[in-house]
Amino acid sequence: MMEFNSLINEKSPYLLQHAHNPVNWFPWGEEAFNKARVEDKPIFLSIGYSTCHWCHVMEKESFEDAEAAELINDAFVAIKVDREERPDIDGIYMSVCQMLTGSGGWPLTIIMTPDRKPFFAGTYFPKNDRFGKSGLLSLIPKVMDLWNNRRQEVLDSSEEITEAVKLSSKTNPRDQSGEEIFHQAFEDYKKRYDPKYGGFGSSPKFPTPHNLTFLLRYWKRYNDNSALGMVENTLTNMRLGGIYDHIGYGFHRYSTDHQWLVPHFEKMLYDQALLVPVYLEAYQATNKKLFLETAEEILSYVMREMTSPKGGFYSAEDADSEGEEGKFYLWTKDEITNLLHDDTDFALNLFNIKKDGNWTDPVSADKNKTNILHMTKTLEEIAIDLKSPPGIVKEKLIKIRKYLFEQREQRIHPFKDDKILTDWNSLMITAFSKAAQVTGNEVYISFAKTGADFITEYLTDESGRLLHRYRDEDSSIPANLDDYAFYIQALLDLYETSFSIDNLDKAKYLLDLTINDFWDKETGGFFFSARGGTELIANQKEIYDGAIPSGNSIMILNLLRMSKITTNAEYEEKAWMINRAFSSIISKSPSAFSQALSGFDFAFGPSFEIVISSNEYDHNANVMVKEIRRNYLPAKIVILKTASNNLQKIAPYVSGQNPINGKATVYLCRNFSCDYPITDYKKIGEALK
Repeated sequence: MMEFNSLINEKSPYLLQHAHNPVNWFPWGEEAFNKARVEDKPIFLSIGYSTCHWCHVMEKESFEDAEAAELINDAFVAIKVDREERPDIDGIYMSVCQMLTGSGGWPLTIIMTPDRKPFFAGTYFPKNDRFGKSGLLSLIPKVMDLWNNRRQEVLDSSEEITEAVKLSSKTNPRDQSGEEIFHQAFEDYKKRYDPKYGGFGSSPKFPTPHNLTFLLRYWKRYNDNSALGMVENTLTNMRLGGIYDHIGYGFHRYSTDHQWLVPHFEKMLYDQALLVPVYLEAYQATNKKLFLETAEEILSYVMREMTSPKGGFYSAEDADSEGEEGKFYLWTKDEITNLLHDDTDFALNLFNIKKDGNWTDPVSADKNKTNILHMTKTLEEIAIDLKSPPGIVKEKLIKIRKYLFEQREQRIHPFKDDKILTDWNSLMITAFSKAAQVTGNEVYISFAKTGADFITEYLTDESGRLLHRYRDEDSSIPANLDDYAFYIQALLDLYETSFSIDNLDKAKYLLDLTINDFWDKETGGFFFSARGGTELIANQKEIYDGAIPSGNSIMILNLLRMSKITTNAEYEEKAWMINRAFSSIISKSPSAFSQALSGFDFAFGPSFEIVISSNEYDHNANVMVKEIRRNYLPAKIVILKTASNNLQKIAPYVSGQNPINGKATVYLCRNFSCDYPITDYKKIGEALK
């Protein structure tokens, strides 16, 4: 048996996990496809990621098994893909799986011809048949019978599937969507909303923060308090539930039940990055400290656990440790009792810890008397119950957390996927930038700047184009639309945080580059891969906002913001062309495109253009910036003009907007009209209302 396969030379932690499998895995590339053509074998394509629980299960059951591996090696040329490294490949074949089976997920299993055309799709397969689900040992012989004896049927099917994938990536422009889609989306959220626990639907429940940011904008636009109530209830119950790590902070991937109690324990960087801004916006809208504290706790987790020495941000932490899902995060009642002594009763009640536990292993279906820590009341509510000052209750909580954290640190930690991705890092830069704006904390600005510097140094090639992945001193894989869209957004957010003109210049450069390389000149919108830069069967063009917003949705706001800053109408026209390109798709189910709707909210207005003009970025200008940031005002751009920053080069209209009588001055414009200049910061809040 071979000691290792061709994955041994890869950088992806996921691929390296499979490098010692008896399956003769190849990375995606011409070597594998040439071998398949020469040997006249179909391709067995397996796509997953390093922190995927069921990917681990399938590996252990089948890919590490000599019998199953021999069958795969004899029948196929086997290719492993890390979906986080190659979201372009994953996107294409996930759409195939959803088309053929009605659902999808990871591990993703595709069988295709040597020219990449799929004819079979599925997700997890056990080694043997089980509970009505085909196992690999019975499935593979059936597939090979088709390949060897009914080849033309297979080829015809693969051609039909490929054409369907290509067709699904085409858009048919129609009239632009109007404000009615906001109401359609809101009505859909109302129908699916869980009034008790928050969130939408039953189970599993995903955080999907962009749904909540849209609802905040809906509340702001129409003064509908029920929209705000949905957001508050959802964010509160998520924060109290087991989906939140009450000891080390940060959110797990999703909840397997409807009450946010039982999580799938992996922690993804992008979830942390997307949740921070919505908690901050909810704080701005409600002034509830729980939301601000949650955002800051998430950031403390990222700073402690997910930041590389060079300033980039790691991708994920596994759900499993020591071969068991959630083991790192679970507690028995005896552990708590033996550790805390005097504070035991308080901790048991606070975190709802029971002798019989509340955790059932999904694989063995055994209840092992361990507990997922969760809260059913806020600290304020607990303080009322105990007739104790909230400050005293919080001190107790901090003390308990400290003890439990120190104890937990001695356990074997889950595996950390330490690759650094441009798109997810960019989302994290945005999160730190937004937090710096709301809190004024210089530490957050520092992390945002260092993250952006990392992308400049390690994930930008000599031509000025972005790369997608960095790991182990290796930067590679051409960047996709999400990389560009999220990084442009991050640079704009970092500019509005630090007012460094370099970030604005870089954002404009990359925006123009993205239009040049990714824009669909026929029907509008951006392709996922650069035009002519993909070897796949189709170049997808996506607007759906799933766990992560789509690149096209983010680009709507990028284009609108840059149009407002530069007064270049071509950027705004591109944003409206995205609206037209996808309007027929969005109109069918608007709530599935919540990030795009937030972009349209900005487009429909009212939106603010706020120019602060000051001799330098002095104390008075800073006071004005703070006053602006106190308000929940998502549809705005804020730029700073000083005597030395040459802002007029990129925003020529500010040349006449100067400090009045030497005082820092705010120029406020809305709906194509401008108010009188403001030199008294106390008047800013009223003007913004």
